[in-house]
Amino acid sequence: GTTPQLQARHDIVTTMSDLIIKFFKFGIVGATGVGVDFGITWLCKDKLRLNKYVANSTGFLCAVVSNYTLNRVWTFHSQDPEVAMQFSKFLLASLIGLAINNGIIYLLNERFGVKFYTSKLIATGVVTLWNFWANYTFTFHG
Repeated sequence: GTTPQLQARHDIVTTMSDLIIKFFKFGIVGATGVGVDFGITWLCKDKLRLNKYVANSTGFLCAVVSNYTLNRVWTFHSQDPEVAMQFSKFLLASLIGLAINNGIIYLLNERFGVKFYTSKLIATGVVTLWNFWANYTFTFHG
């Protein structure tokens, strides 16, 4: 048999590798979400001539739906029958992430003079960590 210490070490390694795999999948899903967001925003703004904020919000919301679906099925393999409640949690985490994103962009760009897209890139990195943590602990494990 194995010692309790060896079993505990094995459990930690298994948990960490599971976490890393989920984070990697979460990142891939996020990248597809960027494509959905920008694609829908472009379609609504440039082709349908909608207001840029309406177009942006539509793109964001389509990406949230796409990301939720892919993360539920592929990243977290969730079988939770309470889809509406789970989606509400995912949307809440996404909206908090959006607020953090805008706050970081405002702080870096407006207050410290960092270029907009550099600020957005930094904000995206921070919010990716927030979104993963929130969804790992709250949406798909809560």
